[in-house]
Amino acid sequence: MPRFGFRRSENQEPRISKATSPVDEAAVLGALRRVIDPDLQRDVVSLGMIKEVEIQSGEAGASIRFTFELTTPACPIRDQLEAQARAAVAALPGVAHVDVRMAAHVRSVGGPHRTQLPGVKNVIGVASGKGGVGKSTVTVNLACSLSRSGATVGVLDADVYGPSVPTLLNVWDTPRVIEDRIQPLQAYGLRVMSMGFLIGSDEPIVWRGPMISQAVTQMVQEVAWGELDYLLIDLPPGTGDIQLTIAQVLNLTGVVIVTTPQHVALGIASKAQAMFKQLHVPILGIVENMSYFLCPSCGERTDIFSHGGAQNLCERAKVPLLGEIPLDTLVRESGDSGRPIAADESNSAQRQVFDTVARNMARQASIRAARVLPLVQVEQR
Repeated sequence: MPRFGFRRSENQEPRISKATSPVDEAAVLGALRRVIDPDLQRDVVSLGMIKEVEIQSGEAGASIRFTFELTTPACPIRDQLEAQARAAVAALPGVAHVDVRMAAHVRSVGGPHRTQLPGVKNVIGVASGKGGVGKSTVTVNLACSLSRSGATVGVLDADVYGPSVPTLLNVWDTPRVIEDRIQPLQAYGLRVMSMGFLIGSDEPIVWRGPMISQAVTQMVQEVAWGELDYLLIDLPPGTGDIQLTIAQVLNLTGVVIVTTPQHVALGIASKAQAMFKQLHVPILGIVENMSYFLCPSCGERTDIFSHGGAQNLCERAKVPLLGEIPLDTLVRESGDSGRPIAADESNSAQRQVFDTVARNMARQASIRAARVLPLVQVEQR
C-alpha cells in the first residue's frame, strides 16, 4: 500500500504538536511543585496555595487556569511567585495559555493554652522599650497599609496611661454597647478601640496595676471585633503589667519592637525583646523609626540619632529588621491632623516606606502560621 505524506530527513528531530500533547491536573500540579516558597523552603502545592485548577483543550493547545492563594494580601514577593508559577506551567508540552488568578487567605496561628479572640486570625503587639520612639504612629500606619492591601484590620490602643490612637486617627466618639458587647469605632477602614474613647482627653488615669490589667482584659475580650485578619495592639512602653496581661490572655502571633537608632533607646528595646522571649512570645522583627533625615531641599541624608543600631540589635537577637522609617515632617503632620500618611491615596515616598514595613511584618506572621501547618494532600480529579 502506498504511503502518502512528506518525507522526513534522517537528521530532523520529530516534531510534537502542543495541541495533541496530554495535559492533566497531575502534570500541572507536578510542575507547580517546582515553585518553592523562599521563606519556608517548601513547594507551593504542599503549602496549600494552589486552588481550582481548570484545563480546557483547544486546537492550539490547552488553556490552564488556577488560583494562587497567598497567605497575606500584603505579600512582598507576590509578583515573583506569580511569574514562577506561570512559567512552570507554560513550560509543559501542550500548554498554549496560562491564567493565574492571585488571591489571598490569611491564616491564623492557633494555641490551646491561651484565649484566642473569635474571628481574629492574628494578634500582633507593637511594643517599645521606652516612650517617644513613635510606636503609636508606626502602629496606626502599619494598620492602614495592611488595610489598603485588602486585609481586614483592627487596632487596640492598650497604652492606657497615654492613649494616642484617637488623635492619630481623629476619632473621639463614645463606643456603643450592643448585647453586652462593645462596638469598635471605624476609621480609615480600621476597627478601633481605645481607653481614650471612654475618658476625657485631659483626664489622667490614676490606677493601680490590677485595675489596669482588668481594664485591658475587658477591652480585649468584650469588644465585638468580628472577623479580622490582623489585630494590632499598641502596647505601652516598657515591660509592665499590660504587656504581661496581653501575653497571658492572648495567643499572640508575635510582637514588633519599635526603636530609634541611639544607644539609650536600643538598650531599653533589647530589654523589651528579652521580656517577650521569656514569655515565649515570638519577635516578628524590629523597626528602626526616625532612622535618618532627608533634607527636602537638597536631598542630603543626615543620621540625626546615629544609624544602624537596630540592625545590630537584630543580629544579636537573630530576628529580622522589618524596615527603617525616616524622620519626616509629613509623617508628623499627618499624625497631628489625624490623617495617617499610609492611608493617603497618593503613592508618596513616605507611604511606600510604611507599606514595605507592613509587608515584611505580614510576611513574618505568615511564616509562623505556615510552619505549624501539615503538608497538604492535594486530591486530583
